[in-house]
Amino acid sequence: MQEIKASMAGSVWKIVIKQGDSIEEDQDIVILESMKMEIPIVAESAGTVKELKVAEGDFVNEGDVIAIIE
Repeated sequence: MQEIKASMAGSVWKIVIKQGDSIEEDQDIVILESMKMEIPIVAESAGTVKELKVAEGDFVNEGDVIAIIE
């Protein structure tokens, strides 16, 4: 099981995946918006999305868990 964490603080602008999706390594999970920049958060390994911990519009801090991958 792998936790995908925010690499910086920002607002969740767009969620690219949904629970149950199969994903590949380096696939975008969510896109954060910070200081008018869009920052993609990517999967570090392939797997299945077990749980999403955020919703679009949520604010996350650096290190917050965004999703859990199995």
